[in-house]
Amino acid sequence: MDDRRVIGGIVHVLKSGRRWTDAPREVYGPKKTLYNRFVRWAAKGVWVGLFETLAQAGGPASQVLIDSTAVKAHRCAAGGKGGAEPSHRPLAGRAHDQDPRPHRPRLPPARLPANRRAGR
Repeated sequence: MDDRRVIGGIVHVLKSGRRWTDAPREVYGPKKTLYNRFVRWAAKGVWVGLFETLAQAGGPASQVLIDSTAVKAHRCAAGGKGGAEPSHRPLAGRAHDQDPRPHRPRLPPARLPANRRAGR
């Protein structure tokens, strides 16, 4: 598959903030190809090298810089709807007094031999 077509698909997904499956197959090719090449090129440092080269080339800031207006975050990236901090919310679907691991039996506390107890 043509690299230009794949790069166009990767840029489309990243700019739109959508999932890989939402990239039009007719335009950019299979979603699996887009994802696999993105991950493979990221592991090889291709994207870092590309951004460094573009930054060194100079040019208009609107074409060189990346900010929140150029890359959209997925709706789950912000932590959901407003309200209390996530650490203050109860776990979803679980009562406060419910054991998170009901299938595990409670074990008696471990007893250490006298020679291995703390302070001896």
